[in-house]
Formats: sequence, structure tokens, C-alpha cells
Amino acid sequence: MGIRIYNTLSRRKEEFKPLVKGEVRMYVCGLTVYGKAHIGHAMSAVIFDVIRRYLLYRGYKVNFVMNYTDVDDNIIARANKLGVDPMELANLHIEEYQHHLSDLNVLPATVYPRASQEMEKIISMIGRLIDIGYAYPVEGDVYYRVLKDVEYGKLSGRKIEDMQSGTRKAVDDRKETPMDFALWKSAKPGEPAWDSPWGKGRPGWHIECSAMNMAYLGDQIDIHGGGNDLVFPHHENEIAQTEAITGKPFASYWVHNGMMQFAGEKMSRSLGNLITIEEFLKTVSADSFRIMILNSSYRNPLTASDEVLAQSERAMDRLRSGLKPALPGSKTASGDSISALAKQIKQTKAGFEESMDDDFNTAGALGYLFELIRAINTARSDNATGEVLAPAQDLLKELTGVLGLRLEGNETEKTSADPFVDYLVELRTILRQQKLFQLSDEIRDRLSQLKVDIEDSKEGSTWRWN
Repeated sequence: MGIRIYNTLSRRKEEFKPLVKGEVRMYVCGLTVYGKAHIGHAMSAVIFDVIRRYLLYRGYKVNFVMNYTDVDDNIIARANKLGVDPMELANLHIEEYQHHLSDLNVLPATVYPRASQEMEKIISMIGRLIDIGYAYPVEGDVYYRVLKDVEYGKLSGRKIEDMQSGTRKAVDDRKETPMDFALWKSAKPGEPAWDSPWGKGRPGWHIECSAMNMAYLGDQIDIHGGGNDLVFPHHENEIAQTEAITGKPFASYWVHNGMMQFAGEKMSRSLGNLITIEEFLKTVSADSFRIMILNSSYRNPLTASDEVLAQSERAMDRLRSGLKPALPGSKTASGDSISALAKQIKQTKAGFEESMDDDFNTAGALGYLFELIRAINTARSDNATGEVLAPAQDLLKELTGVLGLRLEGNETEKTSADPFVDYLVELRTILRQQKLFQLSDEIRDRLSQLKVDIEDSKEGSTWRWN
């Protein structure tokens, strides 16, 4: 059995069958860039990065599109408050976020379309919706005619009659029904605006993604992703707009991640509990943050805390321990530990893939990696040579790479301090041989404060940057 993905549309796991064999068309809703990106945004970026990496590992060619919404009410309001140009504000936050994605080891998208640069396509799509009767212009605005769409609500599970009964008097009496949503908004003084057949204005949020999706991936895509807060109305409206034009299913699999929470509350600007990515990465490593995410199902809410992050740091240390070199003077290990290591290599690869095939069960996949590390360290303690350890360590590097984790950092980067550390470790060995343990312990402790880990054996000592 191949990969199985939980589909929000069907509310069950389904076998993954791409529209074109060997290829995946994947679109993930990016940021509306009116403020600094927070770790909730980072969480979503990491989740879909892992999904993409696993599809690549499985041999698929992935065309991955992530948009930026740089034309939006929030951007305009924030820019007016700061006294800056809305596009300048948007560009600033896009540039910031691109740096954050690199810091988080998120693979670059195939393309990053921006609403402001796709206006011709957006206007053309709105015109087509008007031509086929799914949209109507009124005094410079254009609205989508929800009641014409008999399947409206199929993603979120909402019924039109329930939405009608729960709606108070419409704010805009020009709309045919209160549920109709804006495709084009007429220009207001001081706002950025573009020419259109309906007058100067700008697009609504939902039509932007539909137009960019079709422009870069075609009428149909395999995976559409985003946070579960986008299911309604954003993704519901994307389906309505796109399928009204194409008459075909828009996305085969709708994949939504849970929200980041603090003390049980969803993180949001309105709650005032945001932590920006910039602030967060000053004190927490990107890999530890990624581990925290991987240790949970991507569909569940994730509660961040100092305790959880500390556990993630320890987990990263444990993963890195699997790459330690053989002990000094190691010649061979017992047949039992060598055979156990070879067996664990096969079990880890199979178990990792079985877990990831099951709706990207990263927590289960990590479990198999920790079992591999246990086998590596057992063989290493049994004096296994580097040649014996290499296949297991190569697999560990490959599979952690699939998860976007970076195990090889300081320990593979030569620094100007390395010769001095070598000298101090050699001096400590001499002190130990002379039974001057107080001095040797002092060197070990001082090096530990400088993030140098020392490991002793009968044949000598090894060290690495922590």
C-alpha cells in the first residue's frame, strides 16, 4: 500500500494517486504580509516542507507553489497607520519571511506568486465568472453568487440554509444574498488600485489564490494545503470559484494543519500572544522547533511550552549522538551487536516509510530513528569500527534529512578554535594518565561551558561541538 493522506473534503484517509504519474502539483496558502511572521506561520511552513520532502524521497517530482497575499485590507490599514506605502510594507515582510524560511531549513518553493503581480489573471478569472453567471457586478464591486453553487459548503460541511438562518441583516444591501462574497472591491481614496472593466479597485482575498493556482498549476491540482483556520471561508470559496469555471474537482486532497497554541489558546494577533519567528529563533534552535512539530500529528493543535522545547532540544542531542565517530582504537565489535545493527537498519527504513506513508506520521517515524540510534550506540560501545557504523549513520543522515533536520552542524565545520580544543583534550588525557583528576575534570568542565562534549574510552578521548 502506498501513501495515505487525510482529506478534509472526504474526512477520511485516502490512498494518494496523483493526477499525473510521478508528478505532484501542490499549492500552499502563504502569508498575508501585514506584520512580522510568527511561529504559527513557521509551524505551517515546516509541516508542508516535510510533506514535500517525503514526496521527493518517494520519487515524485513536486511542483510546489506558495503565494504571498500582498493586496489586502489588513496591509492597507497597517500601512496607513505607519504612514508608509502598502506595497513597501508588504515587500519588507516578504523579504523578512524569506530569510526565516531559510533559517528554518524550508526548501524554496518552485514559485512564489504575489497577488499584486498577477492582476491580469485575477481580472480575467472574475470576468469569466460573470460571463457564466456565477458573479455579478454592482457599482464597481463584483460578488460571487453563492446560491448558484449547489455544492457550496462541501469542504467545511456547512449548509447554505444554516448560514442563511444565522445571518443578520446584510451590511451591504447591494448583495443578492448575505453570503455572497467579494471578488473585486471598488477603489477607496488612498488605497492601491488597478484598472478593471468595473472601474478602479482591487481583488478580494479568495479570488487571488484561485487565479494564482490556475496560472501556475492548471485547472486541477493534487494537494492544496494550509492551516485549518482557512477551511472556511477561504478554501471553501476557492473551490466555489475555481470549479464554477472548470467544472472539475479543484484539488484531489485538501490537507490542513492544526493551530499553534499557548496554554490551550490559539495563537493570534487578537489574543496578543504572538511570538515572532525572529524573536523565537534568538533563543531556540530551528531544529528543536522542528522536532517539537514532528513529535505531534500535523492535524492536531500543538501547545508550545518551555518544557516541550527543552524535550525537543534533548531529542536533537540524542539524534546527533548517532553520528559520533567510532571510539579511539576500535577494532571490531561482537557478532551479536553487528548483526543487531544490520537488522535495525532494515527495520528502521521500513518502519520510517510505513509511518510516513500513514498520513505523514512523523512521530512514529522519529521513533524508528531513535531505535536506530540505540543500535548504533550499542555497537559503538562494543568497539564497532567506523566502517561498521557507516551504513547506519548514512541512513540516519538520509532519513533525518527527509524530515528537514540538520544533524551535521558544528561537528563537521572546522573552526579556528579546533586546534586549541585538540590540544586541551590531549593535555587532559596526559593529566588523567598521571592521575591528576582534579585538573583534568576542570578542563572538561571549562570545555563543557564552551559547548564542547568530551567522551572518554580506554584508548583515548574524542570531542565534538555541542
